[in-house]
Amino acid sequence: LGECTALVCAGALEFRSAVALVRERGRAMQAAVPAGQGAMAAILGLEDAAAEAACLEAAQGEVVEAVNYNAPGQIVIAGDAGAVGRAMAAAKARGAKRALLLPVSVPAHSSLLRSAAAQFRERLAETVIRAPTVRWFSAVDAAEHGTPEGIRAILERQLASPVRWTPTVLALTGAGATLLVECGPGKVLTALNRRIDRRPEVNCMAIEDGASLQAARDAAGSKH
Repeated sequence: LGECTALVCAGALEFRSAVALVRERGRAMQAAVPAGQGAMAAILGLEDAAAEAACLEAAQGEVVEAVNYNAPGQIVIAGDAGAVGRAMAAAKARGAKRALLLPVSVPAHSSLLRSAAAQFRERLAETVIRAPTVRWFSAVDAAEHGTPEGIRAILERQLASPVRWTPTVLALTGAGATLLVECGPGKVLTALNRRIDRRPEVNCMAIEDGASLQAARDAAGSKH
């Protein structure tokens, strides 16, 4: 949901429209794969190529794919439940430190959600999207998108495409961002960001309470 949140913050999408869009997105995703038929799992301590190879080995006529490139050594796979289970075993055999089944049944960002993406296209066509007033990057292709047409197309693709968080963070810092602030519960993204770009000039922060909000405001103010 971060991409829709960012579009609201960038002035490209009205908050009320974003809520309706997210509701339709979730409904389409849940309808695409019946509960219990899909699965997702986190693979820790394995190179991306090795995790992808484990998925190819485990498919056996079903779908299992790498869908979240979270950070070096951390990838999430998704697909048919049986294939995901086989891929977890294959990943461990290739040296993964851990393979953890996630408590969800929708195989998010896998090709099993192409039908959901097609349904979502209709809602996107009805939604007013403007050019963002702040640069907006998508984690689908780790690239900047600035036109309503381009944003609609990438939001449709996002449902059935991997989240490429690692290259997206590198694209942000490559474009000059030196302060990455996580807005939401926990510090998961902040920990990932620090692993992705370890340069000392890149400051990664998380907002959890009033004090951390003020610290982020102070850090942002010092950039100007």
